[in-house]
Amino acid sequence: MNHLFTSESVSEGHPDKVADQISDAILDEYLRQDPDACVACETFCTTELVVVGGEVSSSARVDVPATVRRVIARIGYTKPEYGFDAASCKIISTIHEQSADIHRGVVREVPDEQGAGDQGMMFGYACNDTQEYMPLALSLSHRLLQTLADIRHNEPELMPYLRPDAKAQFTIEFTGRRTPVRVHTIVLSTQHDPFDDDDERMRARIEKDVRGIVLPRLVASLPERTAKLFDGTAILHVNPTGKFVIGGPAGDTGLTGRKIIVDTYGGRGAHGGGAFSGKDPSKVDRSGAYAARYIAKNLVAAGVADECLVQVAYAIGLAEPVSVFVDTYGTGHTGLSDADIARQVRKLFDLRPAAIIRKLGLKNPIYEPAAAYGHMGRKPFVRDGLQFFSWELLDSVDRIREAFGL
Repeated sequence: MNHLFTSESVSEGHPDKVADQISDAILDEYLRQDPDACVACETFCTTELVVVGGEVSSSARVDVPATVRRVIARIGYTKPEYGFDAASCKIISTIHEQSADIHRGVVREVPDEQGAGDQGMMFGYACNDTQEYMPLALSLSHRLLQTLADIRHNEPELMPYLRPDAKAQFTIEFTGRRTPVRVHTIVLSTQHDPFDDDDERMRARIEKDVRGIVLPRLVASLPERTAKLFDGTAILHVNPTGKFVIGGPAGDTGLTGRKIIVDTYGGRGAHGGGAFSGKDPSKVDRSGAYAARYIAKNLVAAGVADECLVQVAYAIGLAEPVSVFVDTYGTGHTGLSDADIARQVRKLFDLRPAAIIRKLGLKNPIYEPAAAYGHMGRKPFVRDGLQFFSWELLDSVDRIREAFGL
């Protein structure tokens, strides 16, 4: 029997994402000067106010206010009428030294024996829904908002009323075997200027532009098998409250780490509960989750399974994970049990924090681009000699195929 599954995404101008991007930008500034910096940076933002706090152990000196204003301006909050303006918002920084009790569990005389920065469990997930091995509903939600942001930044004349805050949601109809059948419902709420004194006329104009400009661009960017799912029957809701002028941090408080499902798999697979942004890679909430995604993606790409969940778990101060778990949801192609696959994963991949950090290049200033539109499923790229989204590389496929006899 067919079923529906829904995922959402939020734009770079959503208040929680503003906070995430600020936290990761500050982390990048520390790592740019000091690759061994230990950083846990949290951000709170509201009407004309940003508060940055956290714990840092580093020799670097970061201009926090300048970094905060740069990020806010890049996102597009550059007008006083938005209630949150890069040039005029108040910035409070309360960053202080990292706890010595935590630091002693991470630093070791032998670097490869570096302990995990915290206890906890992390999940990675991959499936064959998309070319990026990501769940379809989430992937389309991200892409819709990226299309909208591209218009706002680069072709503002097409939709001149757009403001930075937005949310998108896709509902996909699947068969009982999780094969996508069609796009069932699309929801898009986008912040806008008050360009008409009649709320319904404003809403109707925005919906017309979404139908005529945004959705055609989105569909044109998709591979043929995904584009076919837009069969003309989808229900579309645009700004269903009727008006969305007050938004961003002026409309709702933003906090780092409050969009962990948007950041990962949109509710598919599982989540261990730990956020990413503002944390250096010694925090396994971040590095462990990236490693688990890397393993799951490479397993699916290698043909081990059509869908795969990988869990790793750590104890604070210890290097080796306390457990590794694999679930292929009955889609495996090796004839092995999931427990046997998990044992093979432990042989193939060094999951000590130091090894993960070295393999994925996580001591580099690479995090700000990941802080909006998802940490997973992004296209890897190299800029200024730095590898971004290394956990999305498919460079272990051949090794996995050899190990599993595929």
